[in-house]
Amino acid sequence: MARMTILTEADLRKIVRLDLDAVACVENAFRALATLPVAMPPIMRLDIPEHRGEVDVKTAYVPGLDAFAIKISPGFFDNPKLGLPSLNGMMVLLSARTGLIEALLLDNGFLTDIRTAAAGAVAAKHLSRENSSVAAIFGAGVQARLQLEALTLVRPIAEARIWARDAARAEAAAGALREQLGIIIRATSDPAEAAAGSDIIVTTTPATEPIIQSGWIAAGQHVTAMGSDAEHKNEIAPAILRLADLYVADAARQTRRLGELHHAIEAGLISGDAEVTELGEVIAGLKHGRRSADDITVADLTGTGVQDTAIATLARDRARAADAGTVFEG
Repeated sequence: MARMTILTEADLRKIVRLDLDAVACVENAFRALATLPVAMPPIMRLDIPEHRGEVDVKTAYVPGLDAFAIKISPGFFDNPKLGLPSLNGMMVLLSARTGLIEALLLDNGFLTDIRTAAAGAVAAKHLSRENSSVAAIFGAGVQARLQLEALTLVRPIAEARIWARDAARAEAAAGALREQLGIIIRATSDPAEAAAGSDIIVTTTPATEPIIQSGWIAAGQHVTAMGSDAEHKNEIAPAILRLADLYVADAARQTRRLGELHHAIEAGLISGDAEVTELGEVIAGLKHGRRSADDITVADLTGTGVQDTAIATLARDRARAADAGTVFEG
């Protein structure tokens, strides 16, 4: 008889949070991608253009883990006009030994939010200057807020700027984050001003045209681009990748196809077969990270199935320890 645990978003929010354990979980997933024979097929994406919708399906098997996740992640970007969230989704965790379903994680995108923010922290930990204290966040949604929270786990962030196309949302995000984090945070209507003097710049938008221009980037800065997870999305000017002393991908196979790298290749600024450093290789010490305080570094994070398997396994383990969720037998 099959036995499956059903975990709702409310269940998961009680046992999984954005903390150093989540960061370590995602960091280990990236390391595994660089050092183990991980099975990670290409992302499957379904586009529903008339409703500004897309659905991504991601999965990965990581040797050594006893389970693997399959994630269904819809993003419908007109939903806020209807009073609905842009993102939702679910994960199914299956036994790596038998293929039987172990858990159904009805997280509405919560686990994706946590693992994505944790990935931003991992990138900053390995690529930004250790004394980075000023952050610029582009975007004002859930992920924008989580990215700043994640940065404070790994860097001494004392000041942040928030920019978004919707100035009211930027102000609201800045106010909420000021109260939550207790640091200096202000919204700005000028994106160039937000970037100027920042140690770390994080973009978290579904932009299809660059919102960060190459003339804004200065020596020593680190940029993490989170939003370009489809061919038509583009947050940073392709020239920034050429300008950078170090470009790092979460998975080169993906970023060549749908990340910021894809746009730089298309613009003829980088060769399609150029060697690309992956974040897991930096974590594992196989490739160098930042070499000097003046280096410009760029992380191109498109989201990987190993992150989903890692966070889903962590959630399953936490649920077992807390006796959380509803057990279904059938």
